[in-house]
Amino acid sequence: MADTKSTHYEAEDIQVLEGLEAVRKRPGMYIGSTSIKGLHHLVYEILDNSIDEALAGFCDEIKICINSDNSVSVEDNGRGIPIGIHPKMGIPAVEVVFTVLHAGGKFGGEGYKVSGGLHGVGASVVNALSEWLEVEIYDNKNVYYQRYERGISKGPLVIKNITDKRGTRVTFKPDSLIFDTLNFDFDTLLLHVREQAFLNARLKIHMADIRSINEPVQESMCYEGGISSFVEYLNSNRKPIHEQIIYFSSSSDSSADDPCSVEVAMQYTDSYVDNTLSFANNINTAEGGTHETGFKTALTRVFNDYARKHNILKDNDKKLSGEDIREGLTGVISVKLTDAQFEGQTKTKLGNSDIRGIVENIVSSKLDTFLEENPSVAKTILEKSLTAFRAREAARKARELTRRKTALENTTLPGKLADCSSKDNQYTEIYLVEGDSAGGSAKQGRNSTFQAILPLRGKVLNVEKARIDKVYNNEHLLPIISALGAGIGQDFDISKLRYGKVIIMADADVDGSHIRTLLLTFFFRYMRPLIDNKNVYIAQPPLYKVFKGKKASYAFDDDQLNEAMQEIGEGASIQRYKGLGEMNADQLWDTTMNPETRTIKNIEVSDALLADQMFTILMGDNVENRRRFIETNAKLVSNLDV
Repeated sequence: MADTKSTHYEAEDIQVLEGLEAVRKRPGMYIGSTSIKGLHHLVYEILDNSIDEALAGFCDEIKICINSDNSVSVEDNGRGIPIGIHPKMGIPAVEVVFTVLHAGGKFGGEGYKVSGGLHGVGASVVNALSEWLEVEIYDNKNVYYQRYERGISKGPLVIKNITDKRGTRVTFKPDSLIFDTLNFDFDTLLLHVREQAFLNARLKIHMADIRSINEPVQESMCYEGGISSFVEYLNSNRKPIHEQIIYFSSSSDSSADDPCSVEVAMQYTDSYVDNTLSFANNINTAEGGTHETGFKTALTRVFNDYARKHNILKDNDKKLSGEDIREGLTGVISVKLTDAQFEGQTKTKLGNSDIRGIVENIVSSKLDTFLEENPSVAKTILEKSLTAFRAREAARKARELTRRKTALENTTLPGKLADCSSKDNQYTEIYLVEGDSAGGSAKQGRNSTFQAILPLRGKVLNVEKARIDKVYNNEHLLPIISALGAGIGQDFDISKLRYGKVIIMADADVDGSHIRTLLLTFFFRYMRPLIDNKNVYIAQPPLYKVFKGKKASYAFDDDQLNEAMQEIGEGASIQRYKGLGEMNADQLWDTTMNPETRTIKNIEVSDALLADQMFTILMGDNVENRRRFIETNAKLVSNLDV
């Protein structure tokens, strides 16, 4: 057979993408993905421009609306995008902003000292990925208007009518050719918008959803207390151990090469987890960075120094670790700087090296003063830290005991684990199966080359109400920790994970839901990278089997049940599965374990703050808030199995 591969590779083969064509060709490079997460990112980019106007001191009110046609409008009362002719491009500056990549007022000009956004490419990216976009600019006299379709101007900038307003209004409809879904989630957007309102004290933000004419939704936010109000909001489902929120702010030397301001608000609760959030120029730096490192370093040193100075820690006592001192901490660190350097396109980690020292010095000085002036608060926090230290020491001993025992037994795997033969975690998967009966069927029905089975007996520990030493002494969690092989908490190392997919398989009833929630709480609190790396899945076993003779079909909800009954015809029988144990090995393989026919849901945390609040409400100690949550959301339940 002749070789059909082309050896022709010349200069003309190099493709050049003009203008915004590159954005439409590779949208993921600019907004992360074309899923609902990327869809929401479009709103954030336009909102960022309005927030930048607020940071510059020219805007104090922003309005956001999801319109009836699923387009979104963002309006501010800032200066308005410039409308004059750009000296180099020869077209109005607003048209440059929306049609030219890397064009904006954030590249060394005098327009903005501090800004977020996609380094100035936000507006043009949103334009490129929208079916259409309309911009209106108000200058206290006229309304200037221009429309674009898929990034291309459909006419010149025109004067539409007269107004006494000032500012900018951008309305856009995301392109169905680009995105997997066009349906915005109001609650997800609201969470982000509320975050921005907290980070910009006294900025008024109004949000509306008018897609349903009968039930329009509106929210208005304005927080005088800024990030102190943010901490109060975060702790609404927790019990603070001291009433006063610790707050301080300061700025670096204005003569510095990159002057910056630092704000910190913090309060301790009776929780066992660290809930520290960091922001740089209003952008949530989920992966931390130099500002968060500086904060944590200062926090550890100041509390240890205070404890030594006041004889709370004796000379021979070990010093408290950062993990001990941050137990139960809810903290918000917000820095604003002229030249923010973010690592990665999605900007989740701050990289400015000098910021670490600046934050560390400010936090050290201000926190030390606060503790000296508030000894009762200092004592309360240190008592909690010392208890955490003792628990961590107990956990360390339990961990070492576990390691010694497994070394003596010459195996690190739990006895009930039916392991797979493959060691390539790109393909391997472990099923965490509710009950011995279902575990037995799963072991018989699995493909033992790449599928491992670990049956679970009894209720898993609710880690929301327990310290790490309790985790290491829990007979239901230890087999999971051993089987996954990557450790937990600070010791968790995802490179040691033995399986590429961790699949929770529980009954489709209330008890099964409880087990799933307990396991997800454990993974979120003690194996967070497992979720961030998208290794965790939920198996979806069928609720019904519809059959007549040899003809059979499975249904996962009532709609599929009706379809299956119509497909099989009159005389069809229905079997309602009350649990996984009712299925034989073949049925479990066909419906829930065969990669070609099964349905499994990947667990993804699109917003860590929302997830943190959800786990705290559902699994924490505040019964009243849990009751309120259930009452509010009960109307959304369509299939309740009790």
